Amino acid sequence: MQNQSKAIWITILIASLILAITMGVRQSLGLFVEHIDNSTSLDIVSISFALAIGQLVWGFVQPIFGAIADKKGSFGVLVLGAFIMSLGLILTPFANTDFILMLTLGILCSAGAAAGSFSILIGATAKNLPANKRSFASGFINAGGSFGQFIFAPITQTVINGLGWIWAMITLALSTLLTIPLAKTLTSQSKKETIIIENPVEELKLKNQVFIALKDKSYIYLHLGFFTCGFHVAFLSTHLPGEVALCGHSASVSAFSLALIGFFNIFGSLYAGYLGTKYKMKYILAIMYASRALMIIAYMLAPKTELTFYIFAISLGFTWLATVPPTAGIIAKLFGTKYLGTLFGLTLLSHQTGGFLGAFLGGLNMNHSGNFTWMWYLDIALAIFAALINLPIKEEK
Repeated sequence: MQNQSKAIWITILIASLILAITMGVRQSLGLFVEHIDNSTSLDIVSISFALAIGQLVWGFVQPIFGAIADKKGSFGVLVLGAFIMSLGLILTPFANTDFILMLTLGILCSAGAAAGSFSILIGATAKNLPANKRSFASGFINAGGSFGQFIFAPITQTVINGLGWIWAMITLALSTLLTIPLAKTLTSQSKKETIIIENPVEELKLKNQVFIALKDKSYIYLHLGFFTCGFHVAFLSTHLPGEVALCGHSASVSAFSLALIGFFNIFGSLYAGYLGTKYKMKYILAIMYASRALMIIAYMLAPKTELTFYIFAISLGFTWLATVPPTAGIIAKLFGTKYLGTLFGLTLLSHQTGGFLGAFLGGLNMNHSGNFTWMWYLDIALAIFAALINLPIKEEK
């Protein structure tokens, strides 16, 4: 029993480290928008569209990779993702047309990041945990992604300042390859653990399970709420540097703000995972989404000083991706864990559809009006909608 417990903790820690790298790199890409804009013939709309396509691709391929991992194991998926993401990052400095940028930054980089992201890592880990431990484990793994953002954002900005944005992009590309030895250790540890089968629904075939889930209103409500989360995260990770620049502050304020979001989401993710063991997770999600509306309203009313951005980043950080543990936890409650990689991957597709709109509409709004005012109003409305749509979810015990 002690050996099994040790193996479980090692698995959770390694999954957290993998997510720290893939999410840390991905969430730092907004720091390159201004430099690509200034160094190439591409404008803000083209760059925003490429990153928006990336949001969509990251969501679209996760259920695909999740299904492969559910059936064949996660090691091959993780290795493939590392190489694809690294290739996309290395080729991005050579992108001189909209299509090439969309291919490198939008498709290759995002597809690679998706192969080492939430649905694969949480799905692989949750299968080997008792039900009362899954929410905390999801929170712990999710905190790894936030830690990656906290580490990678300031490091990336430092390399940009010292060596230029191209070398910073190459540095990130090499960093993604570190997930390969971690993936080997992760899968070897998983084989030592006993998979816990506790729900007869898990005996269904994948196609039947997906069909049942898509007819479940609670699953659909979860998708609609998570759509809003994707909109928030993509808009801010892509355009927060632009908002900071509009207010007359330096790029270091952007990098430090992104780092603060990541750092405080570590605590938010862990706490959300803990709360999921005590309370109904739909209420946790509703409170998180409602709080975002209040945060944005407070930000819009406040003077746009550096301190305002730091306080805003800290506040957002507590809920940034802390929605992931309760969302994955509700899915596991409703449908079991055998196909969690696939079912959570489909939920992340909804998240990234919102992400596509958040990144792309932000660029359009900036190009049309020179600011992001209407995006902030839309953010508030969507946050209120997400809070309300989670309440009717019938969360099974």
